[in-house]
Amino acid sequence: MTKRNLNYPIFLGIAVAIGIFIGSNLNFKNKSLLFNNNSNEAKIKRLINYIQYDYVDEVDTDSLLDDAITNMLVKLDPHSVYIPKEELQSITESMQGTFVGIGVSFIIQNDSVAVASVIKDGPSEKAGLQAGDRIIIAGNDTLFGESIIKKAGITKEHKGTYYANRLISDAVMKSLKGQPETEVDIEVFRRKTNQILDFKITRGDVSIKSVPGYYLINSNLGYINVERFARTTYDEFKEALDELISKGMSSLVLDLRGNPGGFMDIANSIIDEFLEDGKLIVFTKNKSGEINKSYATKKGDFENGNVYVLIDGNSASASEIVAGALQDNDKGTIVGRRSFGKGLVQQEMDLGDGSAVRLTTSRYYTPTGRSIQKPYDHNNSNKYQTEYLERIQNGELVSKDSIKVNDTLKYVTPKGKIVYGGGGIIPDVFVPLESINSFRENLYGGLNEFIFKYVDNNREKMNKWELTDFVNNFDSNDEVLNLYIDELDLNYPLAPETRKNLKKYFNAIMARNIFDETGYYMITQKEDPMILKVLELESKGD
Repeated sequence: MTKRNLNYPIFLGIAVAIGIFIGSNLNFKNKSLLFNNNSNEAKIKRLINYIQYDYVDEVDTDSLLDDAITNMLVKLDPHSVYIPKEELQSITESMQGTFVGIGVSFIIQNDSVAVASVIKDGPSEKAGLQAGDRIIIAGNDTLFGESIIKKAGITKEHKGTYYANRLISDAVMKSLKGQPETEVDIEVFRRKTNQILDFKITRGDVSIKSVPGYYLINSNLGYINVERFARTTYDEFKEALDELISKGMSSLVLDLRGNPGGFMDIANSIIDEFLEDGKLIVFTKNKSGEINKSYATKKGDFENGNVYVLIDGNSASASEIVAGALQDNDKGTIVGRRSFGKGLVQQEMDLGDGSAVRLTTSRYYTPTGRSIQKPYDHNNSNKYQTEYLERIQNGELVSKDSIKVNDTLKYVTPKGKIVYGGGGIIPDVFVPLESINSFRENLYGGLNEFIFKYVDNNREKMNKWELTDFVNNFDSNDEVLNLYIDELDLNYPLAPETRKNLKKYFNAIMARNIFDETGYYMITQKEDPMILKVLELESKGD
């Protein structure tokens, strides 16, 4: 019998004990009661002590307890999860929209740390770091060559692999991040002047963009991408919205494709910009039947504008609140494919040791009263996670008629449009999945490295480009693209369609490297099926 099997009864016993404890206490309004010295808490402590001091083998009780909590929460619903203390900080930073660091993005190149970009208004920009600088020392840590390999714990067989670069990146982040207002001495090599330079940088809050790009597609149609609903998202969105309105935007593409959700109140604030005062946005219902309604509260800046919301199978939670609120209020047009189908609301609860549990505390409903939560089986969590495969097999990614709807969950909007609950938001205008959609995930090897190296070697020339000019005219004769293709040393010619798509993503990644995500979107979306569908709808006045 393996050691894993020996531990199974212990694992099961802890899971049951914790289940009894949490199940008997979670209904209390006063969360401090969870930590009172009652019989269930004493039972758990006693069991852990028995394992720790009396069990025949050495057992990592912390790990055992983490596994027990994780497996217990799986039995509740797919979105109640345990967050170990090792992961909580990065998750919190992402959702708060900031982290404490020096404010650079970097890539690992030949076991060295190359600054890809310096975050605007961040500590490094203020100190004078530049894109292209190589960070060689941070504090007491040497960050190049064998020293960084050793620090990252890379073995010989992993050297030079993607996995190795991830380990190096994690090691570098530990050296650069720290407590607010602490100083770190940075030593860099600046290639363009062939100098070693010293900087003393005070760590501070660095923004993590959740609205990475926005621009005018044409004179009146604007575009804003929202990647998630973090604490800073509304402010980022409002800045983008105001700028585009000032440039003459009267219609907006709000891109929520791949957006997994986030804070409900932030989503509500964004919806408020589109809906008239008093319109219902969303309501929630908890275990006791208590209903909490959210309404549009003020004059929104885009109440009279036309809005197109782009969604797909990875648009979830708060993204679906936005799409559902606008659809149910007959505002704008939902374009794309059926969304994920998450209608449960979680509350993060601290477990006292740096870890947390994100527990489902209520369900949310769109203004017409529909729940868009897709079905789940408490005893078969795997089926819930693989439901996307069923959508593929059913053909719904290429045909709206293949989307299964439940006529008992039919609802009607104020203007008479029929909408459905029970498994995501079905778009008003369906756009099938394009057959070449996977191209960008299968780019030829070394593309990012080639582009960084090219920009780094030609930085003065590349910095002279203006964004719009770059999007329309860069590498018009394919000179730079051919350098990359030559470096691939292929023994066969590229098919015309393959070369066309390679050219698109080559230029897009180049634009991202020089400018930001906006440049990437402006190039890739020239032939984006959903954007083309919006342009078609606009031309028809729909």
